[in-house]
Amino acid sequence: MQAGYGRLTQRHLRGRVSNVRVQAAGSSYGTLFRVTTFGESHGKGVGCVVDGVPPRLPISEEEIQVELDRRKPGQSIITTPRKEEDIAEILSGVADGVTLGSPIAVLVRNKDQRSGDYSEMSVAYRPSHADATYDFKYGIRAVAGGGRSSARETIGRVAAGAIAKKLLKVVGNTEILAYVSDVMDIGSEVDHATFTLADVESNIVRCPDQAAAAKMIDGADSEPTAAGS
Repeated sequence: MQAGYGRLTQRHLRGRVSNVRVQAAGSSYGTLFRVTTFGESHGKGVGCVVDGVPPRLPISEEEIQVELDRRKPGQSIITTPRKEEDIAEILSGVADGVTLGSPIAVLVRNKDQRSGDYSEMSVAYRPSHADATYDFKYGIRAVAGGGRSSARETIGRVAAGAIAKKLLKVVGNTEILAYVSDVMDIGSEVDHATFTLADVESNIVRCPDQAAAAKMIDGADSEPTAAGS
């Protein structure tokens, strides 16, 4: 058996059963700085394990929390209404506010679990979601909230990104900034030499071009939304 492959029985929608070889969905990426994300949308929690962080790097739960607060749901009309505090817990790899050089595990416990809300999804796939893809490929899926294909999986990536940002700042004096540049056919004009994180955070679409941001918000208000978790 090849590494990364397994043999399983896949149940197709038409009731056919066949032996297939599939490659499991990857949850790890990176080489020197390696990240593995874990957890399902309506499981007990989600998070990440980060390996390759050098020792004696100052990092705290509060620094990771700043980034998680930027992505957490329920912040505005353009995000999912799911209510989660998304509190970061560092389980390993850090002592007295500095890294140990060992793997750093960060956990965010799920609080707003509503598995019952998805009971009908056990017999019907949601449009524009990965439900059917997972079932066809693996013969099994997490019905509640999409499991690993939920946007909630990004919590682990954000937590790992917070650690990476701190490492880049301390070692390379480098700041990472990003913003929304286009929504539908609405573009923006941003001076990359002068814009700041405060400019990005000044509106709910996170576009530092205030005029463009206003148009983006109006455009979002006029479109039907489908919230995910």
